[in-house]
Amino acid sequence: MRLTKHHGLGNDFLVLLDPDASHPLDSQVARALCARRTGIGADGVIRATPATGEGPARVRMELRNADGSPAEMSGNGIRCLGQALVLGWPGVGEGDDVVIATDAGLRTVSVGEALGPATLDLSVAMGPATVEGDAPEWTGGPLTRGLRVDTGNPHIVLEVGPGGGGPGPLPDEIDLVALGEAVNAKVPGGANVHLLTVAAPGIAIRSYERGVGLTQACGTGACASAAAARSWGLVDDPVPVAMPGGDAVVTLGLDARDVVLRGPATYVGAVELGESPWR
Repeated sequence: MRLTKHHGLGNDFLVLLDPDASHPLDSQVARALCARRTGIGADGVIRATPATGEGPARVRMELRNADGSPAEMSGNGIRCLGQALVLGWPGVGEGDDVVIATDAGLRTVSVGEALGPATLDLSVAMGPATVEGDAPEWTGGPLTRGLRVDTGNPHIVLEVGPGGGGPGPLPDEIDLVALGEAVNAKVPGGANVHLLTVAAPGIAIRSYERGVGLTQACGTGACASAAAARSWGLVDDPVPVAMPGGDAVVTLGLDARDVVLRGPATYVGAVELGESPWR
């Protein structure tokens, strides 16, 4: 079995192109592959198989988090898959646009220019970002307000600082791991949690992803946070989103119904897995 490793702004994924659909991906395999010290190491594993009966989609994306749990969608992960398709799936990754079936619906990846020898600029039509309501149970102290946002997967976005968005760094004293674990212990099915502050002309976020933990970037979280920031009147469109791993740009469109996420995907290397020589 051959996998490639990619990252989108430090959010890293192993990608398995499986045109014969001969390599099922279960939770045990995903956990073993993603383990940082005893495996290859990644925030998630993506398996791509041929799409059947799913409209214009040529490929279906299956995503598992580092803990083996399934995830509906990843904005960074699908860009990494787009790069893997360009590099390794003739006839599917050729051309400017690739339609991919995901558990969150159809997504179109648009391949842009090369940003370097191993990096592509890609955009993803992410569908709608739906603000579902306030999340006051997670606010208090420096966390002034919160929203629940759905981008095909669930998010809780929490603003740090004075209401109305005063500029400033995200306070390091907020324990995002403890907060994320508390949210995921209480919210059925879990949720990704983001701390947001204004970083003119856009926003800055830190992210805790369910099934993974702290990540350097979160693509769906960038979209959810941009939608929350616009609903609070903090930003215009498009929205630059600064994350620890780097910057992405979110275009929300009218009423955040046609969100587009733009950012890089970088090829790291290839991994060959086979029968253990010690058996």
